[in-house]
Amino acid sequence: MAKWEELTAEQQQEVERQLSWIRRGVVEIVPEDELKQKIIGSVVTGKPLKVKLGLDPSAPDIHIGHTVVLHKLRQFQQLGHQVQLIIGDFTGRIGDPTGKSETRKQLTEEDVKRNAETYQKQIYKILDADKTQLYYNSEWLGPMSFVDVVQLSAKVTVARMMERDDFSKRYATGQAIHVHEFFYPLMQGYDSVALKSDVELGGTDQKFNLLMGRTLQKEYGVTAQVTIMTPLLEGLDGVNKMSKSLGNYIGIDEEPNQIYGKAMSIPDELMPKYYELATSMSNEDLKLLQEGLLDGKVHPRDAKMQLARTFVSMYHGEQAASEAQQHFVTVFQQRALPEDIEEFVVAADAMEDGQIGIIKLLVTLGLSASNSEARRSIQQGGVKINEQKIEDLNINLTLQEDDIIQVGKRKFAKIKLG
Repeated sequence: MAKWEELTAEQQQEVERQLSWIRRGVVEIVPEDELKQKIIGSVVTGKPLKVKLGLDPSAPDIHIGHTVVLHKLRQFQQLGHQVQLIIGDFTGRIGDPTGKSETRKQLTEEDVKRNAETYQKQIYKILDADKTQLYYNSEWLGPMSFVDVVQLSAKVTVARMMERDDFSKRYATGQAIHVHEFFYPLMQGYDSVALKSDVELGGTDQKFNLLMGRTLQKEYGVTAQVTIMTPLLEGLDGVNKMSKSLGNYIGIDEEPNQIYGKAMSIPDELMPKYYELATSMSNEDLKLLQEGLLDGKVHPRDAKMQLARTFVSMYHGEQAASEAQQHFVTVFQQRALPEDIEEFVVAADAMEDGQIGIIKLLVTLGLSASNSEARRSIQQGGVKINEQKIEDLNINLTLQEDDIIQVGKRKFAKIKLG
């Protein structure tokens, strides 16, 4: 194995360049000295590293928070390495217990297949398909015999499993832990054995599972992988991690105007983090941006508009980004209503005595996903009819043709009576 001092100056420079990109926005590398040695070996031999990411296809719609680890994978691809993308169609039938206070519902084979297809369509908006090897872990987990499973489980003690924070908390409070849940980290770890992965990526909440892969590789006589943990990105509220359930997310498949408008609500102090973790901005430009925001040479609004435009361009193209920016300027900066508000027909049978409750109306129009979301929007002062704010949760409206309903800064509907 080549040593640092045996490398040419050019090779040393390349190793340092790669390490600089890989370290960007990373919370922890275990162990970093082994990563450096693996990169040295790759530079000397020209053989790319095999970089693994496992995906549990339980919630297929990807948001900006999910893309943090995908951008790190893309950086590895740009450095010349090969991505091993694993769709956990087998592990997905159990469900990752990470962070869960109770046993997760097991997915059906049909659920997993449908979600996996959606994942693939979205993932290749970021990853280079030509440098991505796609696997389904049912390929090697499905054929395992019961003897194989027993031998796998014998590699790890119950005490080691109970080191997991979620398991230990549930045990301490008397909540059920089913035996099959122990097999999730074992199966994820065995994926690294089957593919002989050199590096595995994941969020900080996946540390136990990632290190399990390293442990099992050693047990099976495979060279141990390096694990790299990326941070969990805070959502639009600036406090909690980005999550669909909390409504603080930007989905990469959302409409361009939605993506742009949501990005404009990112807290100023989080902008550099979003640029670093969720875009391909160069390290040099990122440093200039951070310095400009600190010394006042870059206005936060301008940086945020560029970030919003970048997101739309990444997922919908440059033309859509230009149009979304113009829409935002016209509607929100100039305080004008958009010209092309989508029309919705409200049928007579949806009303009682010619009236409809505001909560029912918002859900019927698709402006709110649920009654609870509609209530929150009203309570937060985000609902208007013909630019007049609605504050009464129980108000019944008598709708008129061409009434304009608005929720937040980005959702509009023009009423047509049917």
